[in-house]
Amino acid sequence: MALTYVPFDRRLKRIVRRHYRLKLGAKRKVTKTGLIVDVPRIYNPKFPSRGIAVMLAAAVLFKGYIYADLGQADYASRVAALSGPSIVEKAGSWVMQPESATVFVASFFKKLGA
Repeated sequence: MALTYVPFDRRLKRIVRRHYRLKLGAKRKVTKTGLIVDVPRIYNPKFPSRGIAVMLAAAVLFKGYIYADLGQADYASRVAALSGPSIVEKAGSWVMQPESATVFVASFFKKLGA
């Protein structure tokens, strides 16, 4: 007797799965017969490249501003003081090292301030 309910259970499982996918997001589509049907949206996670680029640009601008405000000697002494025994401090010291982009932005800020 349990075998007679197998097609029903399969259909019920398929309906529940489709309902869950529709709950996550759906779009409407008109079929050939004119019936409007909800079709589940496919979830494609995307890498937030624009957000990361904005964060990196903001970090370079911030470093350039600090470099321009403190000056080369004071900035270098503070970065040297930052490099302590901890791995986190060493990583912070490495990140805060003035590279060419930081120096370029600092020269731009100095021209604005002068």
